[in-house]
Amino acid sequence: MKEIGHWINGKQVSGTSGRFSDIFNPATGEVQARVALASGAELDHAIAEAARAQVKWAATNPQRRARVMMAFGALINQNMEKLAEAVSREHGKTLPDARGDVQRGLEVVEVCMGAPAMMKGEYTDSAGPGIDLYAMRQPLGVVAGITPFNFPAMIPLWKMAPALAAGNAMILKPSERTPSTSLLLAELLQEAGLPDGVLQVVNGDKEIVDGILDHPVIQAVGFVGSTPIAQYIYGRAATNGKRAQCFGGAKNHMIIMPDADLDKAADALVGAGFGAAGERCMAISVAVPVGEKTADALVERLIPRIEKLKVGPYTAGEDVDFGPVITAQARDRIVGLIGSGVEQGAKLVVDGRGIKIQGYESGFFVGATLFDNVTPEMDIYKQEIFGPVISQVRAQSYDDALALVMDNEYGNGTAIFTADGDTARDFASRVNVGMVGINFPIPVPLSYYSFGGWKRSAFGDLNQYGPDALRFYTKTKTVTARWFSGIREGASLNFKALD
Repeated sequence: MKEIGHWINGKQVSGTSGRFSDIFNPATGEVQARVALASGAELDHAIAEAARAQVKWAATNPQRRARVMMAFGALINQNMEKLAEAVSREHGKTLPDARGDVQRGLEVVEVCMGAPAMMKGEYTDSAGPGIDLYAMRQPLGVVAGITPFNFPAMIPLWKMAPALAAGNAMILKPSERTPSTSLLLAELLQEAGLPDGVLQVVNGDKEIVDGILDHPVIQAVGFVGSTPIAQYIYGRAATNGKRAQCFGGAKNHMIIMPDADLDKAADALVGAGFGAAGERCMAISVAVPVGEKTADALVERLIPRIEKLKVGPYTAGEDVDFGPVITAQARDRIVGLIGSGVEQGAKLVVDGRGIKIQGYESGFFVGATLFDNVTPEMDIYKQEIFGPVISQVRAQSYDDALALVMDNEYGNGTAIFTADGDTARDFASRVNVGMVGINFPIPVPLSYYSFGGWKRSAFGDLNQYGPDALRFYTKTKTVTARWFSGIREGASLNFKALD
């Protein structure tokens, strides 16, 4: 059986701990490989080597670091199909979706090609008599990224590209369920000219996560995953004096106003709710039509669209709409939540349980599922399902719909579909959610902005990628310099203004 190790000092190495985790093929349910789980000693070695390599990398001028990003971006483009296939093989998502995974990560690499312009400091000459004042941005040192299974290319690129462009070394711990893509990206970075040791990929489980959080050399940690783990990592990192940006779960609502184009809204819901089998933190999982007439008409449009969806393995071709979920445990949890929705009184309009794909009967498949008449007290509303399930919650007014979004504990993304500019503007202004779509279902900002949620969807002050990422991965040093012109002054014990 294939064994996957780590990437240390510019090459793939086998694990030495003797511990492994199985990697499943989600479409067949079979174990396709196993990944080594690092020991504390292996992590310590990787960090020590990264710290040595970082000194020279930080001294490399920003333009030369940017050239590595340029070469890296070109190599990602050249290897798009290879990377997408690696994503699909371990995650199960369709090839078009996997290409999108790689593409959205590549866009962050492209922005980091301009990192020198975004890292410029500030300068004030003659801030006082013979005194100049300036600020510079410097890398933190060794930083870490802990990334999830659902975007094996995109989120590692969101972490590594700005961290490396800013002059840091990075310890990347990808999900043990989907580790291969990160190793491929490490190979491409080496080919692009990144010095050995500046990026280390260490596979592992909670033991390695805790080792990263407690290690005194690690200066910052970026994480994406569930809210309980995000809160845990944020708290432990902060206790140990590290910077942390930790992104958690979501319950994303889409409000549909009576004046909305319901055909476009239905298309948007199907794509945003069921794409990638719902395993996206920005998936729309709650539809909120305003008014009974709107709700009835929306369901009428959703049913035939859902029934036409094709579920299958990524190997079945480009016309597959979505694939399996990541594990048998994930499938069973989703099916259990669907059952709880029925028991608690929601109307099951389309039932995705029990789906079987010929030749893939043991795969982790769940079909597209639609509930109506869901209420906020039900488990299918309260929990992040992370599967292909949409819950329709009927609202009697715009204010009721807005309150539903604002009262939810999560604040990752939200959307409104309407033809009225005043309503859209009011929604965007008032809603307490980090990313807002207007007639746009998945409002993930382009890479020269920044990605981040509010409330229990995010812990930390700065967002991912864009300008915030370079702020997160650098620290500001301010210098006050005085050049004497031959005039002697006596000593002063007073704290006074420069002028």
